[in-house]
Amino acid sequence: MRIGFLGAGRIGAFHAEALLGTAGVSELVVGDADSRRATELADRIGARAAESVDAVFAAGIDAVVIATATASHAELITRAARAGLPAYCEKPIALDLAGTVRALREVEAAGTTLQMGFQRRFDAGYRAARQALREGRLGRLHTIRAITSDAAPPPAAFLPLSGGLVRDCLVHDFDAVRWLTGREVTEVYATGANGGAAFFREAGDVDTAAALLTLDDGTLVTATATRYNGAGYDVRMELSGERDQFVVGLDARTPFTSAEPGGPAAPARPWTGFLERFAPAYRAELAAFVQAASGSAANPCSGEEALHALLVAEACELSRAEHRPVRLTEIKELIADLV
Repeated sequence: MRIGFLGAGRIGAFHAEALLGTAGVSELVVGDADSRRATELADRIGARAAESVDAVFAAGIDAVVIATATASHAELITRAARAGLPAYCEKPIALDLAGTVRALREVEAAGTTLQMGFQRRFDAGYRAARQALREGRLGRLHTIRAITSDAAPPPAAFLPLSGGLVRDCLVHDFDAVRWLTGREVTEVYATGANGGAAFFREAGDVDTAAALLTLDDGTLVTATATRYNGAGYDVRMELSGERDQFVVGLDARTPFTSAEPGGPAAPARPWTGFLERFAPAYRAELAAFVQAASGSAANPCSGEEALHALLVAEACELSRAEHRPVRLTEIKELIADLV
């Protein structure tokens, strides 16, 4: 397959290099709003550079990978759908519900494949926990505790383009909870705090957030995120049941120090960021996309799945703003009036 690759930034460069080593990919055509950056990436990894995004779509490609700035996702998803091309896109589809729904309607009308980038579905720990749940090894699940902590805050310029801490970080936990349990979130209560740089507050965002989710079977979920975890990059999920308890993300590089006498010390090499922590998962999801785009496998994470996770994030943002519990039915009712 000839893959059109859009976006030559940090995650784009990682994905492009991974795709070139993926079975079934014969050529990568790289384009970016900055043609110089596209050329530099293509030269470095041995791909073909295109002069523009338009040139990528005109290059006779079989599928497209979208790793551009968030604000361009919906437009490029729509363009791929209208061109009849399978597409992989980093989350989110758009920064708001209206843009998300419009893009999904374009994909539905075209009958094309859209795979969203929720890489935790391909992480070995998350997959093992899902299998344990499905086999009943934990017994009745009663509590989930999810943690997503960045080692250091992003640049101030990133915030207006990210959708905020809840939509940018915690949305991964919301998707993972649904995927792991097979259950839906019915109600949320969320709050946030700002103790760090002023640019979070100026952007209407928070640098630390916490949410309590109730699932449709009564399971309780706590999900926390922060931009200031100086010990290192920390993504974990604890699943507690009547029979057993599983922890995802607990290994020799998990950035914490035990307070117990004789307990484990801080790791010598803690995780530093998401590309390092989830590198195998990113490669696996891109390989899955190549299979889905070629028609040899089912789509492992559709755009509708991303919409469900976004609905939970939107409910959390409304809860944070209005200091009250929000039921998901309240957010779902908005969709019919959006477009």
